[in-house]
Amino acid sequence: MDNKIVIGSLEECSLPDLNIYNIEVRIDTGAKTSSLHVDNVVKKILNGKPWITFDIHPNAYDVSSVISCKAPLHDLRRIKSSNGQIEERFVIKTSFRIGSNEWEIEVTLSDRSDMNYLMLLGRQGMGQHVLVDPSQTFLVSSGDKN
Repeated sequence: MDNKIVIGSLEECSLPDLNIYNIEVRIDTGAKTSSLHVDNVVKKILNGKPWITFDIHPNAYDVSSVISCKAPLHDLRRIKSSNGQIEERFVIKTSFRIGSNEWEIEVTLSDRSDMNYLMLLGRQGMGQHVLVDPSQTFLVSSGDKN
């Protein structure tokens, strides 16, 4: 248990490689993969390699705010969603920051518009970095939406 941080069921995180900061993330130990709600996903070839471009509305309370992102395509996976449907999703790798801790995670890009949170952190993303206290929220981050 050395060097693990204790996080709650909700935290605030950043994805600095994508210029996304201070978004609320739902911590889900029942989910294998992490996912991020995105719009306008397009696969492109840049310098002979597959990339994904997409838009994110980082503030769920202000949908007029949009960040356009791009990342190398890491994988294409069949994922079983919470409603039991299997869908193919693009997977990217990106840095994940929570509090003062940062590591690389894989994230599937999906339509989470029917979910309460833009991002879900699954077990693979947690890796050996965290312990989860499901009875608490914002143990590492403030959770303030300024």
